[in-house]
Amino acid sequence: MSHIKNIIPATVNPDLQKERSAATFDVEELAVWYQRSAEKLKTKREIERAVFTGLEDGYGLNHEYMSHEDLYNSTVKKVAEAAPKLKALQQKMNPGGKDIWPGALFSIHSNGLFPANHPLATHITMFVDVIKGQGTAEQVAKWGPLAENCNIIGTYAQTELAHGTNVRGIETRADYDIRAGQFVLNTPNLEAYKWWPGGMGHTANHAMVVAQLYISGKHKGVQMFIVPLRDPETHMPLPGIDIGEVGKKLGMASVNQGFLGLQNVRVPRENMLMKFAKVERDGTFTASPASRVNYLTMVYTRCLIVELNTQLLLAAATIATRYSAVRRQSPIEPDGAEPQIIDHVTQRLKLFPEIATGIAYHLAAEYMWELYDQTVLDANNGKFERLPDMHILSCALKVLCSTDGCAGIEKLRLSTGGHGYHIAANLSNIYGNAVASYTYEGENTVLLLQIGRALVKAWNNYTQGKALSSSYAYFEPALRSKEFPKWDNSWQCIVKALQFTATHKTRIAFENLAERLAAGESQGMAANNTGIELTRAAELHGRQFVCQTFVEQITGPKAQKRSKALNEVLENLLEMFLVQTVLNNLSDILRFINLTDADLRSLQKRLEKSLEKFRPNAVAFCDGFDFHDRVLNSVLGSYDGNIYPRLFDAAKRSSMNQKPVQKSFETYLKPLMKAKL
Repeated sequence: MSHIKNIIPATVNPDLQKERSAATFDVEELAVWYQRSAEKLKTKREIERAVFTGLEDGYGLNHEYMSHEDLYNSTVKKVAEAAPKLKALQQKMNPGGKDIWPGALFSIHSNGLFPANHPLATHITMFVDVIKGQGTAEQVAKWGPLAENCNIIGTYAQTELAHGTNVRGIETRADYDIRAGQFVLNTPNLEAYKWWPGGMGHTANHAMVVAQLYISGKHKGVQMFIVPLRDPETHMPLPGIDIGEVGKKLGMASVNQGFLGLQNVRVPRENMLMKFAKVERDGTFTASPASRVNYLTMVYTRCLIVELNTQLLLAAATIATRYSAVRRQSPIEPDGAEPQIIDHVTQRLKLFPEIATGIAYHLAAEYMWELYDQTVLDANNGKFERLPDMHILSCALKVLCSTDGCAGIEKLRLSTGGHGYHIAANLSNIYGNAVASYTYEGENTVLLLQIGRALVKAWNNYTQGKALSSSYAYFEPALRSKEFPKWDNSWQCIVKALQFTATHKTRIAFENLAERLAAGESQGMAANNTGIELTRAAELHGRQFVCQTFVEQITGPKAQKRSKALNEVLENLLEMFLVQTVLNNLSDILRFINLTDADLRSLQKRLEKSLEKFRPNAVAFCDGFDFHDRVLNSVLGSYDGNIYPRLFDAAKRSSMNQKPVQKSFETYLKPLMKAKL
């Protein structure tokens, strides 16, 4: 236990208070906007008061000194203790809703309740939603309430030891036994073992298993099956089930990811989700009316990834910005006092663009949820036209948000110097949680290739006179003239420049692909050899979408609902993001657009000016995200800014500091010191 905890001041660091006093906008208005409404902000705070009150001293750090096994069991205990609190709160605040229970198990609150993450996240975010989204009314009625109430715990088992993003290549089989009316599931080899499902190791007793369906030896595509894994009373694995945990990872220490092998495991015919594809009792198979409808689950998850990774990026930005306002170092003038490091322009460049990036993806996520809801509504009414575009957009946002977010979190960690390397800064945990998304739900490069193939397909359709869908509509104006209109420095000019560049990168990818095909390469080989052009076009396709969405959300009709002061700060961040995006993609832009030296100098000055303008609002803007100290769980990012006492307190909590002398001293160190080597 710490010996200095009482010296942590009860007051706010004066440098941090000074920053807050300098803000030009109302922080509470920003908090309401960020949380989407005053009611949602109020609810969030009430949840935090209910679930964080009474947590023991050192709650957020103690887990770092536990063994792997103890940490898992401790987290399960915490989930079980939180469940009745959350259920009671749900009943009190929003009876019949799902936002608190089980919503708080995967919302931002969960970072404060479960600092090492927890093994029910996949159950809540995927198992439950897959049942509701792709089960029949009867299946939803049977399995939905059990899953939502955690009477059964499930996971989503798609990825295999040797097969990930390529869903078509998975090897797990489900053969339909017509006589018994059952599916027989097998993992035919080691490579087909399910690998990585959250909670699979020792938590889940059911799995949504993705497998290749065969009826009378004929392949019927990839389908999903609810498979019991463990005895409901003893929790022992059922016959034919080989199950366990994959071991320690870079992050997500308590998620309990696991492996699963299946040997002649039988489940009833009703355990295949049949909202779309169906298997009748006699083995008659009805294919899904839309080949991509099964991707709705992944689209949902990718939208969720964008939202959650944005929160992780902004949490890291809050920690680093508060630290930068308190930390003093390196005089700007040779004989001057040490300034707050946030006064160094290079430090601002590390901090502020990441805040702007977080806001850009926050707005993109909001828009994607609107599109997703409409897509689901259409699918439920037998309309599937939106699915291809929604799939590609969700892929693009997932790739860009995870790539930019992870790079940003690491940049923010580096901006805090050596102190950011300390586990108590929590930046390493934030990074560990975020970087996993670079790979899951589609590895980023593979997704970029999917997007690239969709782009050249759309381009081919365009050249044949076919109508473009809304996602690719920017092709047409970009090609009306061979040259880009005169650069006028406006935000819309920047968006059009990105669209112009993305269009011509797509054209080049298409031409190079066609050239390789004409030279005799197969479709697959030609696509592989065009991979660099395809992925670059795909990235720019995503970036133009993010920038266009940012502009529309900040300058469109919604701006009238915000005060002039808040709009000015948001426009400041919009300016910063757009200019930084242009500067980061100049090598491609300059290939197609003739920017002068004066234009480039102007962009540099605009970036510097936007950084300077945002400086007085930086700390207050991060306050507007309304991250609870328990959620940030950082000695560098606490609201009071007392970083040095908190750092020392964290050091005192190290389990090694509970003994003045370690046992290895007498056994090894002392003999070494006395030896005559």
